[in-house]
Parts: sequence; structure tokens; C-alpha cells
Amino acid sequence: MRIELPKNVERFGAICFGGLQKVFELDSGIENGSITKNKHIIERIPYHDLCNIYKEMAIIIPVRNERLRLLDGVLCGIPHHCLPIIVSNSPLEPNNRFAMEEDALGDFCTFTNRNALIAHQKDPRLAKAFAEIGYTEILDGNGNVRDGKAEGMLIGTILARLAGKKYIGFVDADNYFPGSVEEYIREYASGFTIGSSPYTMVRIAWHSKPKIIKSKLFFKKWGRTSSYTNKMLNKLIGHYTGFETEIVKTGNAGEHAMTMDLAMVLDYSSGYSIEPYHIVNLLEKFGGILESPLSEVMKRKVEVFQIGSRNPHLHEVGNEDHIDRMLYLATQVVYHSPICPEALKDELKREMVSRKLVKSNEDMAKPSYFPVLSSIDYDSFMKSIRSTPYAKMIHKLLSGKI
Repeated sequence: MRIELPKNVERFGAICFGGLQKVFELDSGIENGSITKNKHIIERIPYHDLCNIYKEMAIIIPVRNERLRLLDGVLCGIPHHCLPIIVSNSPLEPNNRFAMEEDALGDFCTFTNRNALIAHQKDPRLAKAFAEIGYTEILDGNGNVRDGKAEGMLIGTILARLAGKKYIGFVDADNYFPGSVEEYIREYASGFTIGSSPYTMVRIAWHSKPKIIKSKLFFKKWGRTSSYTNKMLNKLIGHYTGFETEIVKTGNAGEHAMTMDLAMVLDYSSGYSIEPYHIVNLLEKFGGILESPLSEVMKRKVEVFQIGSRNPHLHEVGNEDHIDRMLYLATQVVYHSPICPEALKDELKREMVSRKLVKSNEDMAKPSYFPVLSSIDYDSFMKSIRSTPYAKMIHKLLSGKI
């Protein structure tokens, strides 16, 4: 890959927010020593460098009732050396969608000679493992793992950690273009290659979202939720720097990746609020506004790369209620953050009232939060799930038997 280095970087405490980067070549060839690198402008990343990252990376795919052909296409786009991890919350009855997903993944692994993990979010053995280690925030009142995308992402992250992976990337299961999935993961690996910190995050800004308007294909750049989320996150940053900014371009980036070191020290929020909360929590922990609980991270810095994709992103279209729900959840994590100033809170409240997402005489609901994953006893967790197929697969991967 040949990629532009960030033209501008905004420092916020220990966080380095990189400006949007342009991809010049998706495949820049193998390293042959004939091309010099100009690290001041553009970085050329040979395939073998990307491949070295792939071997240490798990790609987590949260699934809930996606079409099997879409899921098959997403799996097709994941580079061969990555470890796919599917965490499903699809119905088990009356039709067992999860069994269908298991079969589809099994066929994929057979045909491609690959290994993969799949787990169901409602597996009682997972719930029991969380209860035994005291990580009960992820459980509902009945002792089951909560519904929600973030909860599935957390399970996937834990499985990747148990499998010994150094990097995790997330892709949605409703993507119609397998080529865009491959591109996202190339960009994840590129960000990790050019990054210099063990605490690195890579976030993808979609090139466009194609829509049919009056029988013509229109490549829309920004969605309604993305535009609003970026705006309020930039206002939050600008309040403390004293300068208006547009540095955040990926507030709602479902396609994003992290080093495992960073994934272990972040807090998480529930459901679809998890993507903007990654940025909010970075600001809370490492922005220098509040005292950081991790002085070592403050010394090393946190790098956030934002990379503009070249493939358009075509996915299942959510209805207006779904879009409003995502917008409201994104607003919640900013509104309830201890670093959100009162003036911005008032503005966010007025906006939610005007959109009829909250009443003027009520406060915004507070999302559920999950503590850092470094607090988990992974040996005990692994013992609790040892009878599961995914734990057995992890054991085989770590022992080199497959």
C-alpha cells in the first residue's frame, strides 16, 4: 500500500489525532530495494510488512441476522493470514440462524484451509465465565450477556486476547463489497506499520455510501449520524484547545482497529455508542483534562490514524428509527462524559429535543459502561469456557496443532 502520512496532527494531552490520510495505491508491490521511502510525505508499505501484521491480527465480526451471502462475502475479503472471529447474536429459535452461520463458516474454512472462531453472544457458558470472574457489568438482570453490538465486540476482543493476537480489527457483517473489507484491513495494517506507539488506533472514513436517487447512483460522502457525531466531538475538543477544529472525521467508524495494548486499557460503552465513546474515553483518560490512571500510556502517547478508503461502502440501509437511535446513543456518551462542558451539554440537549429524541423536561438516559478488559483474569476465564468449541480451537492455535 502507498499511503499519505497525516498532513496535520493535533495533539491533545498524550493523544495525537492524525488528519485524514489519502491512499494512493492499494497494492504498492513487494520490497525490492529500488524505491526509496519519503517518510515526510508518502509511505510505501510492501506486502510482506502488511502480512506480518495480518499474522498477529484478529478480525472481529459482530453478527445479528445478516444475510448469509453477505457474511460469506465479508469472510472472503479478510486477508488469509488474519484470524476471523464471529460473535453472533442471531436467533436460536424458531429457526436456528446461528447454526446456519456456523455451517457457512465451516464451509468457508474447509474451502480456504483456514481457521476461525465463532461464538454466540447468549452462550450460557460465556455468561457463567463473566459471572465467575466478577465482570458482571456485561450481564443483564437474568444473568445472560446483554444484547448489543458493543457486547459482541467485547467478547470478540477477549477471544482475540486469549488467542494471543496483538491487533484487533472490526468489520460489520452487512457489507456488500468484499473488496472494501480487504481494503479496510490493509489500511488497519498500514496504520499499525507507520505508527510508533504500542497504543494505536486506526479508524476508517468511508469514501462514499452509494444511494439510488431518481434512478441514478449518487455517491454520498457523509451520513446524517456521521456528520453530527463528528461535529460534537470536534466541539468537545475545541472547547479545551480554544481553537475550532475539524480533526475528527471518523466519530462513528464501525470499521476501526486497535493494538491489543490499547484495547486493554479503554473503558467501553454499550450498544452502538461504542465507536464515538472510544474517542470520548481517550480524551477522558489521556487528554490531560482529568488525572490519568495510566501514567505509562501518558509517557508513550496514543496515536489515532484516520484513513480515507477508496472503495465505496454499500451496506444494509437502516430505517429512520435506527438512525435516530444511533444518533441519540452517540450524543449520550458525550453528554454524560465528565469532561463535557455545561454549554455543550445545553446545546446537545436542545438538539435532541428538537429532533424529538428526548423530552424537554427529562434528562438524557445514561448508557451502560464496561470497565477495562485488563481487569479480567484471563486464565480463569479460559478455564470457565474450556468445554466450548471456540476455546478448544484457541488451544489448538496456541499449541501449534493446526
